[in-house]
Amino acid sequence: MLEQKLSWTRPPKNFSITDNQIEIITEPHTDLWQRTYYHFRNDNAPVLQMQTDEKFFSFSVKTDFSDSHQRFDQCGIVMYLDQDNWLKASVEYESTDFQHLGSVVTNHGYSDWATTVIPADIKTMWYRLSRRENDFKIESSFDGRSFAQMRICHVFKADTLIRFGIYACSPEDSSFKAVFSDMQITECVWPTHDGQQADY
Repeated sequence: MLEQKLSWTRPPKNFSITDNQIEIITEPHTDLWQRTYYHFRNDNAPVLQMQTDEKFFSFSVKTDFSDSHQRFDQCGIVMYLDQDNWLKASVEYESTDFQHLGSVVTNHGYSDWATTVIPADIKTMWYRLSRRENDFKIESSFDGRSFAQMRICHVFKADTLIRFGIYACSPEDSSFKAVFSDMQITECVWPTHDGQQADY
């Protein structure tokens, strides 16, 4: 089972792991972010990951965040190497009107944030992370079957052994239950590029 290969970076106080799902109860004022725009550094979110030196694979998971209720409550996939080098994708609660489906990539201690607005009544989301050496593709799905690209990115420090998995956090004064299920690792479903040839 995949659950047997997972290990914590900063375990939360309350969680449960079974053969079918993982539950994390977030703690207030937990987050992952580095410097850009806000000028603060947050590095205290719980992260549950496995590690591999496999250069080509895909990882998918379903998230259920029905309990999220405070601005920035979030849960999703993560590849956390250290505080200055990581990526994540999640739905962040904003209000009873809308949420942000987005991703953050942090290289050399600086984060970015790419988002799109989705309805507030969406309470589950599937994610898929695919690796091709140092390059990564993040996708999301409303039904676990049809995935749409969120972004392609390069992580400079992901050249050999990496760690990847799930996370959940509540940057403001909040706590909620995040539920993860249907975790799978497969051969890389991100095909080689068949368009313009490389310049080298």
